Amino acid sequence: MEGSRLKELRSKKAFKAIQNKSGILLGLIILMAFFSIQANNFLSQRNLLNILLQSSISATVALGMTVVITGGGIDLSVGSVMAISSITAASFMAGGMHMALAIVLALLIAVCFGVVNGFIISRTTIAPFIVTLGMQSIARGIVYIICNGVPITQLPDEFHIFGGGKLADVIPLPVLFMLFFAVIAYITLHKSKFGRHVFAVGSNENTAYLSGVDVVKIKQCMYMLCSAFAAVAGIIYASRVISGQPNAGENYETDAIAATVIGGTSMAGGQGSIVGTVLGALIMGILSNGLNMLSINYYYQRIAIGIVIIGAVYLDSIRSKRR
Repeated sequence: MEGSRLKELRSKKAFKAIQNKSGILLGLIILMAFFSIQANNFLSQRNLLNILLQSSISATVALGMTVVITGGGIDLSVGSVMAISSITAASFMAGGMHMALAIVLALLIAVCFGVVNGFIISRTTIAPFIVTLGMQSIARGIVYIICNGVPITQLPDEFHIFGGGKLADVIPLPVLFMLFFAVIAYITLHKSKFGRHVFAVGSNENTAYLSGVDVVKIKQCMYMLCSAFAAVAGIIYASRVISGQPNAGENYETDAIAATVIGGTSMAGGQGSIVGTVLGALIMGILSNGLNMLSINYYYQRIAIGIVIIGAVYLDSIRSKRR
């Protein structure tokens, strides 16, 4: 009887997941249909590949954000962590360090910010919002100190391959990197013991603790993983523009949260979807690209994205009440 009940619960959960993804796909199709009518060449191969390229970096950041929000937290420092990895890698390479070593060191330095986030959040009662907001300011300040507010250029030509290379001279490599990391994030969140514990902590932290889950360790790993994805995105971004930009990653935390929530991850924790997040990032990319093609001012685009975020959170609150 207990086994059949468990199967029934799993079937219902799977059905709800399919329903959520169907709604996201429907929204994506409606957006594409609208912009294909309103904007010439929207469905051209060149523009579609451009959408994928534009979405790939924000989607990579959103993968880590999905893990954190599923676990009941939030990370507002991801944009600044992107800038840290970008500017430190560029600084090392400009100073003559070997490219591979510079990238590895930059990633390690950036991940340290996630370690600090996780340490403070898991061992104090300070809200994740406040901790990561403070870390956002600290990391951005360090970026400007390192480069004195000036972009770092004169990087090795081979560094451009990560952000500017193409497979078969067609598919941008950042898109392939995003898909690769999406698979890793999917396995980590949906197919591992760690992922099950993240869902448990996000659903009810006290219950998870009483069930034997090491809540402190899980929270630390969540924020470290989130910073790791943001750091990778920062390296790809620096490679794409062939420089270390002090303003790299600005507003990426907003886009990452939007993609995550649009993708069906609950801001209340305990529910998340890596596939949904990738689709959410594509919706954000299509929205931005379509508005650009319609010559809509960038500032109005930010208003539109804000409305989308509020709408997505409102729908999430409705779903939560129904559950």
